[in-house]
Amino acid sequence: MTMTNNVLEVSNLSVGFDLHHASIDVVKKVSFNLERGETLCVVGESGSGKSVTARALMRIAKPGKITSGSIRLYGEAGDVTDISKLDDMSAEMRAIRGDRIGMVFQEPMSSLSPVHTIGDQIIEAILLHRDMTPEQARQEAIESLRRVQIPNPENAMDKYSFEFSGGMRQRAMIAMALSCEPEVLIADEPTTALDVTTQAEILRLIKRLQRELGMSVIFITHDMGVVAEIADRVAVMYHGELVELGPVSEVFHRPQADYTRHLIGASSKFRIIGDHDRGGTLPPQHPDTLLDVKDLDLTFRKTTGFLFKKTQQFHALKKVSFSLLHGENLGIVGESGSGKTTLVRALVGLLTADSGSAIYTSKDGRQFDLLQPNALRNAGLNREIRMVFQDPFSSLNPRMTVEQIIAEPLILEGRQPKKEIREKVAHLLDRVGLPQNVMSRYPHAFSGGQRQRISIARALAVDPRLIIADEATSALDGSIRSQILDLMFDLQSELGLSYIFVGHDLGVVRYFCDRIAVMHKGNLVEIGTAADVCQKPQRDYTQKLISAVPGNDPDHRRLIAAE
Repeated sequence: MTMTNNVLEVSNLSVGFDLHHASIDVVKKVSFNLERGETLCVVGESGSGKSVTARALMRIAKPGKITSGSIRLYGEAGDVTDISKLDDMSAEMRAIRGDRIGMVFQEPMSSLSPVHTIGDQIIEAILLHRDMTPEQARQEAIESLRRVQIPNPENAMDKYSFEFSGGMRQRAMIAMALSCEPEVLIADEPTTALDVTTQAEILRLIKRLQRELGMSVIFITHDMGVVAEIADRVAVMYHGELVELGPVSEVFHRPQADYTRHLIGASSKFRIIGDHDRGGTLPPQHPDTLLDVKDLDLTFRKTTGFLFKKTQQFHALKKVSFSLLHGENLGIVGESGSGKTTLVRALVGLLTADSGSAIYTSKDGRQFDLLQPNALRNAGLNREIRMVFQDPFSSLNPRMTVEQIIAEPLILEGRQPKKEIREKVAHLLDRVGLPQNVMSRYPHAFSGGQRQRISIARALAVDPRLIIADEATSALDGSIRSQILDLMFDLQSELGLSYIFVGHDLGVVRYFCDRIAVMHKGNLVEIGTAADVCQKPQRDYTQKLISAVPGNDPDHRRLIAAE
């Protein structure tokens, strides 16, 4: 028997989906190997086939099915199992799934049961694959939580997934995936929804556990910075095909495929250090103050108990003050829970502030306090201030056509006849780079980047002066993110817009914004030009955020020292 250092060999793998009585391959003859102890990053835009490929390795790609190829899993003794030939629900495949190959998903809230404790879910996985008594399994589960650095793991065993933060939920998911010490861990976009400091912690955790357990890792991502930090080799996918495969340094410095060069070029825009600013290079055309926020305070209150009521308070915003100039892009950054989204929601009246003021100067020169009840509606400012939300998949009504979505603000105003509204919708679609023939289609028919373009068109429908973008590009791939930001720049030049841009990716915020405000535990701890905040931070917390941003050079890793 020939011994190999490979733990996995994928040969000519195709995965198809049935569409209109025909099978369409979305993964097309993909081949790669995974060596023992290696980290292979699989990169590509949404729809490239990377997640379908990963799920095929676990035989959980339904309704997709493997139409050709092989997936050979090698044991340490040299035994070989072709996973592609096994039935999805066979005893042998169930034994492999979780025991020899573990998987961590992008959104742990949809992967962890909300009605069972974290401990019970890990114990269940251990009892399924390992010969242990329930008490032994409980102790092993506690050790798994301790291994992923969850504080007080004994108490954490009895908590539910909704009681954890996003980072802690992902740690719990990793603990479950590794509870049976698999040979291969597949991590499907495990850090995409996390802020930069939590992402850095999870990346370091995965690399440490990889060394301790001697496992191989397939890490799926669209973030080339993450690839530069953790990959040994890179597989680049495009439209279901593997277009490039090689050592990480070779791929970054001497890419062979045009698409790889495109990905790396888009990623290089968002370096945290360097002469690449778009937002901070030119002063605003009209240096008048558009918005002046002073001493904004906001407290969340929750009443608990039935007979003996008790009010719990959380001070979410603490005396926040800043200004925004006309034509300026102001970035707001910070970790999850820092108060970024709470701040902008208070500005548009979705949350009620306890005290403070937010004086906005309208087109006609009048001033209004946005923190007053129903200020936007009563003063007619909902025409001038519009919001673009993070998730274009949930912010657009799935029962409305594109035309109805964009036209709705105009119809609610009741000022224009139907023909003029339809003409304006067509003009807005042209402005955001979408063809007019999409008007009759529904949101589900579009990619994430296209949906965000529709969201921007809707925001532009009433000719605003200020757009508040709350993590508007966080859910998008690197090249699509670049396209959306460039679109927002073009619209700013054309329409004289100002932006408040909320984000957790400092590289993106630096690229887009003139100034950056840093939030921490409800306080605005630092504000300055984008270059100054990123290159000469004044606060330790700001430096911590900057240090957590992945680099773009695998030969000079910022987060994880090269082995």
